[in-house]
Amino acid sequence: MSKKTAQKAKPPKLSKGEAEQVRIRKEVGHDFALKDDAFGRKRLAAGTLEARRVYEVSNDTSTGGIVRVRNVDPLTGITSLSRQQREAGMRYREDFRVSAQDGVRPMALTERVDGGRIGGGVADRILSAGRAYADATRALSHWEVSGVVQKVCCAGETVKSLAEQTGEPRDVVSKLLKVGLDLLAVHYGMMLMRRPRG
Repeated sequence: MSKKTAQKAKPPKLSKGEAEQVRIRKEVGHDFALKDDAFGRKRLAAGTLEARRVYEVSNDTSTGGIVRVRNVDPLTGITSLSRQQREAGMRYREDFRVSAQDGVRPMALTERVDGGRIGGGVADRILSAGRAYADATRALSHWEVSGVVQKVCCAGETVKSLAEQTGEPRDVVSKLLKVGLDLLAVHYGMMLMRRPRG
């Protein structure tokens, strides 16, 4: 047996950013966003909102270092988006949030309901937002484009995390997002449809 085969497999090195975030979370006791990997090291639980938060520590030694948590909205964090793309994404997100409010719950088709609106029922603004969200989702037309837009705008996922989940390069995921946001901007009347060159 050679020396190379006798050595244990070395774990891949953690990125500097992830190692720093793990260290800070351990120090402040926010280890609920950490999990053990196959090598027994603490890692950020990928794909969770808590793991996407960025913890920053000041270098002020008199206070022992102050920890700040910074949440970056994926739509504002992507600097290459146009104003119309960003606004279309935010409008789509708002329709989703309003339509998904408490009080609206799925029910079995066999469940009896009261048809009256006095003191009950679903608010008109929630129904309108649900219709607007459904119409905008249909405007996205392709399931891959729709999936990326929904995960970034509605679930708050980053392009980087989506690229890691799907195995696609970041620029492919970013392009799908931009195409989707362009389609939404056209749907909302914020920009005109571009004609293909030919």
